[in-house]
Amino acid sequence: MSDNDTPAFPDRLSVDPKSPYYNEAILSRDVGIRFKGAEKTNVEEYCISEGWIRVAAGTAKDRHGNPLTIKVHGPVEPYFKD
Repeated sequence: MSDNDTPAFPDRLSVDPKSPYYNEAILSRDVGIRFKGAEKTNVEEYCISEGWIRVAAGTAKDRHGNPLTIKVHGPVEPYFKD
């Protein structure tokens, strides 16, 4: 795939298929997130323009069985690992 064929990252992306910000085409590639310069592997959702990520809060679950998340603010840099 050339650089012209590479899709740009959306401003907001979620790994939850029920979210309106879910994008299977982008998530099918190996996506990585750098947050405050460190690579994060437990990101559930991010927003580049607002500068935040949602990460799982331990092993806690909500009443629907989804992981509880917390919003952390800082610079977000998504990238493709391949």
